[in-house]
Amino acid sequence: MADHEQEIPAPGFRFKPTLNGERVLLRPVTVNDVPALMPMFRDAEVTRLTGSHDDGEPDEGHLRAWYSTRADQDDRLDLAVVEKATGNVVGEAVLNEWDADNEGCGFRISFVPGAQGRGLGTEATRLIIGYGFEKLALHRISLEVYAFNPRARRVYEKVGFVLEGVLRDALLWEGERVDAAGMSILAPEWFRHRGRPERAGHMPA
Repeated sequence: MADHEQEIPAPGFRFKPTLNGERVLLRPVTVNDVPALMPMFRDAEVTRLTGSHDDGEPDEGHLRAWYSTRADQDDRLDLAVVEKATGNVVGEAVLNEWDADNEGCGFRISFVPGAQGRGLGTEATRLIIGYGFEKLALHRISLEVYAFNPRARRVYEKVGFVLEGVLRDALLWEGERVDAAGMSILAPEWFRHRGRPERAGHMPA
């Protein structure tokens, strides 16, 4: 039996960890983080890149109600991304859509405007994906990224996500149909390269 397949005590999704990196700290998101995250929900480019069709100004009351319940969820993990240099909450990283029977889940990450391009997303992704495999004993973590978001796709590839296929015309955005790339990373891959496939000679083409 491979190391990653050994029986290990998994804390489960109800436990909300704090994950410490060099540039970012991931901690349980709370209702008090809503003011810091509001620019993320109000930014037109973030809305486009995530394919969110919500119309109008985001309702802060609705968001507060949502984030006030994140600590109680036993089927997903919502963590705030804190930039250590400033102490500011700059985004969120989420493991969701848990499929317990098949030991898999989804992943998404999003940042407030101005937080991109400093390596924060790459480190935050490595931290939460590593937690998913090493502590939650997941086998597969997957995501979708739209064709007009190549920067995010490069981050995912850098961490070890592999292209599985293309979801053609998955999004209708302002009259244009946009493809989405389906990507995933598996536990055996993670345990070979720990989120740095270029060092292990596994960088995707």
